Amino acid sequence: MSLNGSRREFAPTDYNLRFRDCLIGAQMLFVAFGALVLVPILTGLDSNVALFTAGVGTLLFQICTKGKVPIFLASSFAFIAPIIYGVQTWGVAQTLGGLVCSGFVYFILSGLIRWRGIEVVLRVLPPVVTGPVIMVIGLILAPVAVNMALGKTGDGAVQLIPEETALWVSMTSLLVTVLVSLLGRGFLRLMPILCGITAGFLVSLYLGLGDWTKVAATPWMSLPQFTFPEFAWEPILFIMPITLAPAIEHFGDVVAISSITGRDYLKDPGVHTTMFGDGIATMAAGFVGGPPCTTYAEVIGAVSLTRVFNPAVMTWAALCAILLSFVSKIGAFLSSIPVPVMGGIMILLFGAIMVVGLNTLVRAGKDLMEPRNMVIVALIIIFGVGGMQFSIGSFKLGGIGLAAVTGVALNLFLPRSRS
Repeated sequence: MSLNGSRREFAPTDYNLRFRDCLIGAQMLFVAFGALVLVPILTGLDSNVALFTAGVGTLLFQICTKGKVPIFLASSFAFIAPIIYGVQTWGVAQTLGGLVCSGFVYFILSGLIRWRGIEVVLRVLPPVVTGPVIMVIGLILAPVAVNMALGKTGDGAVQLIPEETALWVSMTSLLVTVLVSLLGRGFLRLMPILCGITAGFLVSLYLGLGDWTKVAATPWMSLPQFTFPEFAWEPILFIMPITLAPAIEHFGDVVAISSITGRDYLKDPGVHTTMFGDGIATMAAGFVGGPPCTTYAEVIGAVSLTRVFNPAVMTWAALCAILLSFVSKIGAFLSSIPVPVMGGIMILLFGAIMVVGLNTLVRAGKDLMEPRNMVIVALIIIFGVGGMQFSIGSFKLGGIGLAAVTGVALNLFLPRSRS
């Protein structure tokens, strides 16, 4: 309430916690759910712990940033290979110790930005670098979405559902999402993704898809299997340098969400603050056995699609994640939804991320035919999407991380045009 007794007016980007937004928050968690639990499944960590740490990490991030940025934090894909190698070499506990220490890299970067200013980062990461990297995030994930839409596993190795049947489900999800986002009115228009998931799920039930025996056998409530870290120098020194890749992704995601909402989060609350919050979330996750947290491009795509910029929506998503981490039956149900349902949704979301990156380049007004810009953009995209990989001993750099490092290096060392 204001001094004159009238209700306070909230801008679309202001933090405004309302119970009516809880379903929109649940929708954001639906979007992140597949990738969120995929990391622990691949690395052998506990999926319920990953849900718990995603929720807690997002809340810690919001506390650090004073609830200003509509971003959801969850399991980082950049650490999949290091975690697998670390668990095989040093065991789970010592690997978790390395993951906890990776949070310090965010603190170092945060301090550097606070000391030297955002201009340091903008010189190192201009739009000609961040735009293509954001595009790579969407493009490199595109095959995962298409494979799931065709009824396969994310890597395309196993056909889970006949392709023709899967297409009916995935295209129904995609079509309903598009139609609701374009034609929906009022509250319905705020939930195109949830509507698409519901439609795809109903079609999958009609076609007899899904194995629900796991849901029936799972107890309703259980405590996540928390694991605590041990600290040793070798895994710490192995894992900490890898944090540079998701840190660069973090900056790109903050640029992307700023572009979507029209509010400059690089200045308020400041990228040094958002990086500090990401570091706190990553350390908290490692302390209880979860994978490192990172800003989720999938949810940024959902924000772009729904046009819901209220950061409190991510509070609801975080609370839903924490709740699901204890309610095993609900988690089992969500993980049993046939893959084409999410595949259809992800086609649109990953495409939206790619468009955000393209828009970053367009708004910067860069001449992409200028040789220097052409080289930077071309190599970022082809290295990132094409599968280029460099190895130094047991350390491998590829995908989004390689794209980001390539862009930074080229921007720093390529001579600038005389004009």
